[in-house]
Amino acid sequence: MAILLSTKASAMQAWRDALLAIAPDLDIRMFPEAGNPEEIEAAVCWNSHDMAELRRYPNLKLLVSMGAGVDHLLRAPGPPPGVPVARLKDERLTTGMGEWVLLNVLRFHRQDAEYRAQQAARIWRELPAPDTAQRRVGILGLGQLGTHAAGLLRMVGFPVLGWTRAPRDIPGVTCFAGADGLRAMLTQTDILVCLLPLTPETRGIINRDTLALLPPGAFVMNSGRGGHVVADDLLAALDCGHIAGAALDVFEPEPLPPEHRFWGHEKVLVWPHASSITIPSSAAPQVVENIRRMRQGRPLINLVDFSAGY
Repeated sequence: MAILLSTKASAMQAWRDALLAIAPDLDIRMFPEAGNPEEIEAAVCWNSHDMAELRRYPNLKLLVSMGAGVDHLLRAPGPPPGVPVARLKDERLTTGMGEWVLLNVLRFHRQDAEYRAQQAARIWRELPAPDTAQRRVGILGLGQLGTHAAGLLRMVGFPVLGWTRAPRDIPGVTCFAGADGLRAMLTQTDILVCLLPLTPETRGIINRDTLALLPPGAFVMNSGRGGHVVADDLLAALDCGHIAGAALDVFEPEPLPPEHRFWGHEKVLVWPHASSITIPSSAAPQVVENIRRMRQGRPLINLVDFSAGY
């Protein structure tokens, strides 16, 4: 029986090499060269794969996402019925996301845009020093990624707030939950960081109403999914000055169309969905572990909760 790999061409060989380094006996097929459909027992995919195509494999027993997010696997028509879906919980993914969050929080906090503008104009002027202890960072989503990012921010000295769907208790983080908690957190947030999974409940969570709750001059960062942000609402808040800047790594659609206003907006930092990229050699061990568990009939790890959407 064989394993199907499906991701962008530039990453395919690295994934194959990483899996074979751990399990040299694996029969790995690289999409679209799947061979006999009846021989495919597991598929390891990223967001370019057509879910309808997976129904060609009658013996498919496992679907693995190559990242922490799985919304791309759940969109219509979704995975084949009855096939379990696993996602990655990888230390290097977590580290990379923490780096991205810290980098951009510090960009905004330490007035990087203002100093770069002064450099371009050859102006030598010291700006008033910001107070880290007074810059409140609010994180939407306190899963593995959000909790790690919160820890890094606390180490630097930022007060950290966090919001989740259900109540959480994380030492050193002021936690909020539910609709009332979201409103309460936003009114106290100077830099908003979105690290949520994309579900029907979180789609469009950064919109005209929630942006208006942020203090004037707040910043917005999104590395969850593009669907979390209502782009026109964010642009309007930036244009009127209520939001001072945004760092965006994810968009809807992707790639971001060349004509989109985000590209040329002086207050927007655009990243090409690169805040935290899966490193095959780091993630491969848990993929192989799940393949072995599947073959041995043992419980799988990092399974997606379809009722929650992640």
